[in-house]
Amino acid sequence: MEDTREGIDLYTVVINHEEQYSIWAVERPVPLGWNEAGKRGTKQECLAYIKDVWTDMRPLSLRRAMAEEHGPVTVKARKKTSRTPPSKTAKKKAGRK
Repeated sequence: MEDTREGIDLYTVVINHEEQYSIWAVERPVPLGWNEAGKRGTKQECLAYIKDVWTDMRPLSLRRAMAEEHGPVTVKARKKTSRTPPSKTAKKKAGRK
């Protein structure tokens, strides 16, 4: 599915000095402060690529400052848990005795 509303068929993924990502039409010059990240494709392909590689949304300067202050911080994926609230789970277990 192409972005016909804008008349743009091909995009490139760009990255700035803070390691923040965006997409840019390939027929336009890349704006100052941004560089091509090496991925070109449809809008959907480029956005999917960004979703895969941009796992920490904090700017690089913030990540560095936090690492200096607190040591390296890793971003962990949240575990999927039961949707049953803890209070209901405890009541169910208590009723089994």
